[in-house]
Amino acid sequence: MKVGVSGASGHLGRAVIAELLQRAGGHEVVAITRTPETVSTPAQGRFGDYDQPESLAQAYAGLDRLLIITTVAPEPGKRGAQNVAAIDAAVKAGVKHIVFMSAVGTRQEEEPARGASYWRGEQHLIATAPAWTILRMNFYAEAFLQMAQGTLDQGVLPGLAESRAAFVARDDVAAAAAGILIGDGHAGAIYNATGPERLSGAERASLIAEITGRPLAFRVITEEQLRAGLTRAGLPAGAVNIVVGIQASFAAGVFDIVTGDVERLGGRPPKPLHDVLAGALTSPSA
Repeated sequence: MKVGVSGASGHLGRAVIAELLQRAGGHEVVAITRTPETVSTPAQGRFGDYDQPESLAQAYAGLDRLLIITTVAPEPGKRGAQNVAAIDAAVKAGVKHIVFMSAVGTRQEEEPARGASYWRGEQHLIATAPAWTILRMNFYAEAFLQMAQGTLDQGVLPGLAESRAAFVARDDVAAAAAGILIGDGHAGAIYNATGPERLSGAERASLIAEITGRPLAFRVITEEQLRAGLTRAGLPAGAVNIVVGIQASFAAGVFDIVTGDVERLGGRPPKPLHDVLAGALTSPSA
């Protein structure tokens, strides 16, 4: 069986490739990326660019299964168009089973809402693919780590509400994706890759303080205060809107979900947030 990963040069793509290469089963691994020269053997590198749809059909040729990982393109509508182009190219190339990487809480939304591109991709996949699986990932633990590092000097972890979230490590999402790609019985399924525990804002702040030995409190602020703080920090308007949208998702409870899908698909329990943070937030220099 020949298995492809589209978007293979990103952090998640590289992690999925590594997972696939570690697993037995006699499958061939194809890494589709704009920089195929960076792909290490035994994986095969192929050029593919979501903004050059003509390159994708050739890149996907001969694949039995394909994982499509979306880009982080910030322009409204661009990522959704890329998702559709990739799915169409995979169908045209005759890929038998297409796996689409999405996000928890995906629902019908209009651009520039955070989930609009995922919804568009999911719906197009379901309507056109011969066999499909959707893997929705929760908020990355590594992304929260970056947020935490930026708040330590202020001593305050802000949020729009006292929300709960089950942060998931990137490697655990990769393990779940690999399990789908080389496993059976996943056609027509929608999975949610989450961490093992739901932590509130206060619990997250307490965890960081415990690991670093530095005081950190969680504080609920208004959207206006959040926007003003991000603007003072020098973030452009587009980035401010993205951060505010993410925080609004936290407040709405989008990431407040725990499933057993990582262990079921990946063959190992997901890492708790503590383990991800402890590897990077070392006291006292964090």
